[in-house]
Amino acid sequence: MSYKHILLVTDLRSDADIVAQKAKIIHSRQQNAKLSVLHIIKDTVVGFGYEMVPAASLYDEIDDERCQSAQTDLAEFLNRNGLESNQQEVTTAISNSEGIINYCNKHEVDLVVIGRHERHGLSAWINGATADCILPNVSCDVLVVKLDKPVKQ
Repeated sequence: MSYKHILLVTDLRSDADIVAQKAKIIHSRQQNAKLSVLHIIKDTVVGFGYEMVPAASLYDEIDDERCQSAQTDLAEFLNRNGLESNQQEVTTAISNSEGIINYCNKHEVDLVVIGRHERHGLSAWINGATADCILPNVSCDVLVVKLDKPVKQ
């Protein structure tokens, strides 16, 4: 299969390098493929009664500091993994899965490369896995790289 636009989704944790290396290998084998890298920051949510509103929609500056810090971390991540991407994006979304799905729909992605941490018990039930949430909602191939338990950022 030939891919034209590969999206590497990263949480910028230390084990994200494993996922990055998989994406690098796949990208190197695709002629003229575009590689994009995406990091999602969970949007701060403000409650108004029963209504939940993303804080970023109320105040543009609310997540600027977190986004700027993540941009720096993303640049270090790309450098550390020897990745040359066509586009790097740090964005906010209510959930990671929503951000990834929206990105895929807007940018005609045909392969998503994402890690999936092993979770058990209450953590699995409460947090779920982003990879599990995006699978039924994107119209492209998804490579899920199995990782151990989550590590600290």
